[in-house]
Amino acid sequence: MSDIQPVTWFDDPAHFRKPSRREFLYTGLIGGLGLTLGDFFKLQAAQTSTPGIVAPPQVAKSIIHIFMPGGWAAQETFDPKPYAPIEYRGPLGSIDTKLDGVRFSEHLKATAQIADKITVVRSMTHGEAAHERGTHNMFTGYRPSPALQFPSMGSVVSHELGSRNNLPPYVCVPNMPNEFAGSGYLSTAHGPFSLGGDPASNGFAVRDLNMHAGITPERFDRRRNILSTVDEHFRTLEKSDSLDAMDSFYQAAYSLVSSESAREAFNLAAEPAPMREKYGNNEAGQRMLMARRLVEAGVRFVSMTYGGWDMHAKIQEGIARSLPPFDQAYAALIRDLDERGLLDTTIVMVTSEFGRTPKINKDAGRDHWPRVFNIVFAGGGFKRGSVYGTSDPTGSEPDADPLTVENMAATVYHQLGIAPEKKLIAPGNRPIDIVRNGTVVSELLA
Repeated sequence: MSDIQPVTWFDDPAHFRKPSRREFLYTGLIGGLGLTLGDFFKLQAAQTSTPGIVAPPQVAKSIIHIFMPGGWAAQETFDPKPYAPIEYRGPLGSIDTKLDGVRFSEHLKATAQIADKITVVRSMTHGEAAHERGTHNMFTGYRPSPALQFPSMGSVVSHELGSRNNLPPYVCVPNMPNEFAGSGYLSTAHGPFSLGGDPASNGFAVRDLNMHAGITPERFDRRRNILSTVDEHFRTLEKSDSLDAMDSFYQAAYSLVSSESAREAFNLAAEPAPMREKYGNNEAGQRMLMARRLVEAGVRFVSMTYGGWDMHAKIQEGIARSLPPFDQAYAALIRDLDERGLLDTTIVMVTSEFGRTPKINKDAGRDHWPRVFNIVFAGGGFKRGSVYGTSDPTGSEPDADPLTVENMAATVYHQLGIAPEKKLIAPGNRPIDIVRNGTVVSELLA
């Protein structure tokens, strides 16, 4: 997958359009706010969705999507095969969990102790064996199409639920991980805000949250008032939906920059040292701790990535290096959310683009395998202490209750109070289902 430059909550280079002469004039006047020309030009008018669909009751207020890029192996994580032949079982052992008869990888010791709080899906399945296509599936709920760029689940949540507490509704930690995490055919106003740095790095600070040097809050307010006056003047000359969208965008940007409580949500340094150590002073730990801070403050959707799981060779060494930090951080996150009373209203979803081949290859690794793999849910009305679906004895195919991408997405949206059958409006006034042919899987829910 090619490297993708991170985008902020405010822009997306893929949606750049040529500005009008009036917008050039307008931009010259708003530049004093410290917002960039790129931010202004790349904003598109917000989309509207078709009416008539009744939303389900909202159970979850937020979601943390932890994505494991590269395709992690079920056999070395949540679905070990201790009784399979060695070439299928692989080199790692397995351990008991808090659930009778359920075993996890030997490197998931902490997670085994909170297995009574999570739901493991052992029968996730789709048909895309290429990284890009599998990633598209898991981020959008759709198979890729050459005719349309689908929005990510985070952008749909932003579109449908909006912001809370002056915070961007959709945040990527540490950066926008791939092109499929963007707003697709929706307005770029619903794209993610990216931290622009890794919470685990020394001196970490979120970009774009402070005013430019020399601009005091009073000066900022004066310039904002000037902008309002100019905006009203242009409204009398030309009524435009895009102006309404720009007003909403700049109001949100102003609220984020000017709100101390909103900025404080990103202040990871405010966490006590013992809490940071509990999560782990590493990428997995500090990213998950940041995710908890963000949903606690009011962010609707946090998309977090960790590790590189494309282990075609030496999978034993790769898992031993990458899985223990995840194990510590994930168990700490679930416990922390639960102790704060946030787990019932926060979905924590761990996914990857696909799984790995059932048989160890000649390089002591595993190759791409989308036919069956694992994802994990916790909180937000999902069952606690459950295993959904099974794979066959060698981890080759789903054995019972296969979970499709469409049904996974429909179930998540349902818990967030979003009707998966609702239609959004794509370019050309085309109505597009939020999820096509998806069914809510009640067996996953409490």
